Amino acid sequence: MQDSATEHKLKIFSLNSNNDLAEKVAQSVGVELGKVSVTQFSDGEIKINIEESIRGCNVYIIQSTSYPVNDHLMELMIMIDACRRASATTINVVLPYFGYARQDRKAKPREPITSKLVANMIEGAGATRILALDLHAAQIQGFFDVPVDHLLGAPLLANYFLSDDSLAKEDMVVVSPDHGGVTRARKLAEFLKAPIAIIDKRRPKANVAEVMNIVGEVKGRHAIIIDDMIDTAGTITLAAKALQEAGALSVVACCTHPVLSGPAIQRLEDSVLKEVIVTDSIYLPEEKRIDKIKQVTVSELIAEAIIRIHENRSVSPLFNEKFKGLEHAIMDEQ
Repeated sequence: MQDSATEHKLKIFSLNSNNDLAEKVAQSVGVELGKVSVTQFSDGEIKINIEESIRGCNVYIIQSTSYPVNDHLMELMIMIDACRRASATTINVVLPYFGYARQDRKAKPREPITSKLVANMIEGAGATRILALDLHAAQIQGFFDVPVDHLLGAPLLANYFLSDDSLAKEDMVVVSPDHGGVTRARKLAEFLKAPIAIIDKRRPKANVAEVMNIVGEVKGRHAIIIDDMIDTAGTITLAAKALQEAGALSVVACCTHPVLSGPAIQRLEDSVLKEVIVTDSIYLPEEKRIDKIKQVTVSELIAEAIIRIHENRSVSPLFNEKFKGLEHAIMDEQ
């Protein structure tokens, strides 16, 4: 990082959702995490105090709105407001995981579009830029009226598989667990130079998935299922079973966001999945760190994006420079 005024003007703060990731990002950027206290009153109200001057600074707040979603979201709102009232020059919200992203449209009459509401709240609180990682739907960028830089996790996951000597590269097939994830699967397949397949499924109700059939050839291949997140793991584990029954040599899964709620860990343990590759966009407590789960850090990616934004340099060529020619990792900034 350049040693001009940037060292004095750039401030990175972490709230309570993922302090481990924030520390790695700050270390990669070359600054110390800013001093902030986040506490709760006995009735659950959140209190935040920024313990150093940020007047005239470009502030970056790292917060995944993961479980407990509403607490972490409220922390973020209060922190943005505190930065605005403390005369920060810019308030850049870094969202390794954007909760409520799945509520991005009206699927039924009288339903809210909650991800748009949350975007309005973040912007209304005073955020001047958003740096997000693998939004559930890319068009969520349009829910914000401030600049959005959208980072993608697929190249990091591709790096993991390309460095795994146990996988025969010519026998890989990348599998989308549903029709909506085909673009994501195709992007990973391009990096791995592999064909794709699609799981055709019917979902009778929320968090319940029923696999119907497989579109594409998986017999005699090592199947890699990719999704943006694994929540209750129902979709992934059913897909893995269907792929094994269709003749896949092995089945692994990967995702950017390990939500892993409810029965997810037990389902993964009991499944035919050989491995589950995830990033550290969401903090994993000790009880969720099972042997099958391998983590890839997104800290260097986020750190490099922060440096480029702070220095008013283009973000789009980041991977070409830093990740050995893997392309399209970051969508052009708005």
